[in-house]
Amino acid sequence: MSGIKKTRVGLIYGGKSGEHEVSLSTALAVMKAFNYDKYEIVPFYITKDGEWRNGPLLQAPVEHSGLLQYEADKNKPAGAAIMPLFTDARQPAGSSGVQSIDVIFPLLHGTFGEDGTIQGLFEIANVPYVGAGVLASAVGMDKVIMKKLFAQAGLPQCMYRYFTRKQWEKDASYHTMEIEVSLGYPCFIKPANLGSSVGISKARNREELVAAIDLALRYDRKVIVEEFIDAREIEVSVLGNEEPRASVPGEITSSSEFYDYQAKYTDGNSSMMIPANISPELTEELRSLAIRAFQAIDGSGLSRVDFFVQKHDNQIMINEVNTMPGFTPYSMYPLMWRETGVSYQELLDTLIQLALERFEEKQQIDFGNNKPQTVV
Repeated sequence: MSGIKKTRVGLIYGGKSGEHEVSLSTALAVMKAFNYDKYEIVPFYITKDGEWRNGPLLQAPVEHSGLLQYEADKNKPAGAAIMPLFTDARQPAGSSGVQSIDVIFPLLHGTFGEDGTIQGLFEIANVPYVGAGVLASAVGMDKVIMKKLFAQAGLPQCMYRYFTRKQWEKDASYHTMEIEVSLGYPCFIKPANLGSSVGISKARNREELVAAIDLALRYDRKVIVEEFIDAREIEVSVLGNEEPRASVPGEITSSSEFYDYQAKYTDGNSSMMIPANISPELTEELRSLAIRAFQAIDGSGLSRVDFFVQKHDNQIMINEVNTMPGFTPYSMYPLMWRETGVSYQELLDTLIQLALERFEEKQQIDFGNNKPQTVV
């Protein structure tokens, strides 16, 4: 297959995030799963300080994630590592002296990774990229805006209240009273814009509520407070663009009172059941709602949709959509697809194809370069 032109994939990982190391592990897993008869990889490493560094063109995976943390090239000017994004892959090879990229595969989590900011960079560079666009990424990060769109789409969800830091400082007693009257205790307090359950607390009384809000405001200027629901946590993976499909559901059983950061990443005692032990009817309803939620935020590529299913009556309530879910071979997203009949390598192939298809569709848009036509 040496004569066949390979697709050049730019893997972007690391980043200014608390999930920096998780991103490195994901990048290594994805890199090892690619078929190098079809693809070649250009690694882009973003340090914890936000500095971009790119590595050599790879025709085979590296052995461990430590080899993906490239040093700065002192012979190149600042910002040079980002230039391949702005090199048109459709131009003759080597015409600019910079390695061009056919498609970007971002493997970043949290702020500056899945909140629409880096997606905006890809749009400006006019380069295909895997995953949600600017709007869906930003909405997927902001839990308040997300819930408003869910409501508009008629998706069932729990009751919630929200406010900004300034609103809390101006009248904390009013917001406390509103929470106690409308939501009651216990309730959950979360930063509106953060992932991985960072800054989330469960409050059982007023003292814990105030402390939880103070904690959440360390991580964001906006806080959301949700009612407590005695429920199972069920997740569904979604894959596609205009015609998305949904995987079999999976269930998370947390080692903690709720699925917090420790339960997700550190104690190793939470468990996954795939497929979830639920009825066929509930399964199909969850899959249908997952697709509706994906479309409500204008999703593309991939998303994991998280639900609560009340224990006493199986009533479904949507929790959130994660536009850049964990993507190691042992993460929920690929595991649910594996149980649906799609392998990890097939997922990578499909996501690359979806990114290229969406890019080609966008090239048909008239951005004002042509003379406007009048329809009479």
